[in-house]
Amino acid sequence: MKRFLILTLSLFFVFPALSRAEDFLGAPLIPGGKILKKTEHRLAMEVKMSHDQAVAFYKNALKGQKDIKIREWKEETYIEDDGNRAWHSISIPKGEGSNITIAIKKDSWTWIISTLVIRYIGVFVVLMVIFISISISGKIVSGVIKKAEAKKKAAESA
Repeated sequence: MKRFLILTLSLFFVFPALSRAEDFLGAPLIPGGKILKKTEHRLAMEVKMSHDQAVAFYKNALKGQKDIKIREWKEETYIEDDGNRAWHSISIPKGEGSNITIAIKKDSWTWIISTLVIRYIGVFVVLMVIFISISISGKIVSGVIKKAEAKKKAAESA
């Protein structure tokens, strides 16, 4: 398996015409893949290779590019662009079979705005928790100080 992968990658470097792959929104497509569904926002493609071979292809194709994050999840490998590319993510499912379906999704304003809104709300939730905890500790400390002063005055007057 390793020899096949090394041979395939070396052929892509030796014969540049072979490595000229199609793309979807700037994300490279694996040569020989069968496009199942293609819309303006999403592409689903079936390829006859294992999960590890597909991940190796994308790691090699995206090597050296800025703002690319590869996340290994339980059910899939998720390649995400945190930069300004037209595509947002490439999902490669983990499976035992030799055919897998790769999904490439377009970056959308709804996703961008929703993450910003979540962060905006999260900041205010954190600030409210800090404010409430400081208020409670302030009341406790001022109560303790008032009791100590009352005991001190009672001791002085007696």
